[in-house]
Amino acid sequence: MSSKTILAIDQGTTSSRAILFDQNAHILDIKQKELTLHYPQKGWVEQDANDIWEDTLRVCREIIKNTASENIAAIGITNQRETTIIWDRKTGKPVYNAIVWQDRRTAKMCETLRDGGHEDMVAEKTGLRLDPYFSATKIAWILDHVDGARTRAEKGELAFGTVDSWLLWNLTGGTTHATDVTNASRTALYNIQTLAWDEELLELFDIPRSLLPQVHENVADFGVCKPDILGASLPVCGIAGDQQAAFIGQACFEKGMIKSTYGTGCFALMNIGAQFRLSENRLLTTIGYVYEGKVTYALEGSIFIAGAAIQWLRDNLGLFKTADESEDLARSVPDNNGVYFVPAFTGLGAPYWDPHARAAIIGLTRESNAAHITRAALEAQAYQTRDLLNAMIADSGETPQVIRADGGLVTNKFMCQFTADMLQCPLEIPQITETTALGAAYLAGLGAGLYKDMDDIAARWHKAAQYDVKASQESVDDLYQGWQSAVSGVLAQNH
Repeated sequence: MSSKTILAIDQGTTSSRAILFDQNAHILDIKQKELTLHYPQKGWVEQDANDIWEDTLRVCREIIKNTASENIAAIGITNQRETTIIWDRKTGKPVYNAIVWQDRRTAKMCETLRDGGHEDMVAEKTGLRLDPYFSATKIAWILDHVDGARTRAEKGELAFGTVDSWLLWNLTGGTTHATDVTNASRTALYNIQTLAWDEELLELFDIPRSLLPQVHENVADFGVCKPDILGASLPVCGIAGDQQAAFIGQACFEKGMIKSTYGTGCFALMNIGAQFRLSENRLLTTIGYVYEGKVTYALEGSIFIAGAAIQWLRDNLGLFKTADESEDLARSVPDNNGVYFVPAFTGLGAPYWDPHARAAIIGLTRESNAAHITRAALEAQAYQTRDLLNAMIADSGETPQVIRADGGLVTNKFMCQFTADMLQCPLEIPQITETTALGAAYLAGLGAGLYKDMDDIAARWHKAAQYDVKASQESVDDLYQGWQSAVSGVLAQNH
């Protein structure tokens, strides 16, 4: 048993990765391939669905080249959520590029539905808002803009899936069209109270039922990878969307626990237990996970741009050569000198929900320099998280004692310390920061019998670092007021 391994597929917005874990959750091997984003029009974000699959296949095969496939107990999948793919059931060919979660092309469609008085019904069933972020309007757009797609969909010839479904379809040689509850819960078509695709929602968005995958719990028999794909018949036993996978990897199994992931975007989830409850402060209610028939709900704050702001400073403005350099640059000045960076490149998510908002750097003076702008971009992550935390506390009535943080940006010690100060709450960083892939591995391991239960997983969580509060409430409140003014300015531009 101790020699058994788990292959975690972590298909993200900017890369496809395969990570091999041993049973003790140690990383044995990791392979990664960068993924290209396409911007065909202003506000549009796409990927080539075939690239998503081929890159994933490549990194999995590279891992398997270096290990004994018979030792792999199971595969777990985690993925960028909401990204929408529709393909032909016979040929397996996508009818259009994958429309990425960041895409804003359906903003007008969402406004029309909102003006029609449908948002309350959507929220009551899905916990979501009418926003281009979610899959439903992306599906409708493809059906209405790809020649013949709607007719073919109505005949049952096409299949829709989020990225997990697309990978599962290909891994199983087209024999399995399925998803898990967390990915389904991000489509705006799945009723998270009844745990079923919802006919009223399908009618609202005009989407044929035949397009949709079967929905399973997070730990389930999702099918078997064909031997000609990876060289062995490997079972897929666990799937979760990336933020819920990180929630599981961070072992946030007790009510009130929060994890905050700083990747391309920033996503914070708070465990609110077994009872569905709508946010009154413009957060989302989502499924955290479903295990052995029991649902755990979460409040989620979704910020569309976090680490992507640092990438933009590096790639588009050339302020530094590597993302790591941003920390030293930010520390080279004593403060932000009144500069605020609102990274609304793809609109603003929670708690503002303005798809038309655009990024802005505010407060520039003649002495402003690259260090101030870089510092402002890193500080923005803390301000955005405080926006979310304020809403979570108001919704739940619970003030967290600690927040478990992960994602690529937590290697930036300046960002972590500034966030702990801004939140007036300590940040804990886990020993294994690959929490998204780890969550998928844990789910697969539960399905394969390598772990007993959630308590077994929770006992494996270990802290690597902690950032305690060092700044006064008064000093950070002054900075936060500046942020709120900057956001107000951005929102005012569109109205």
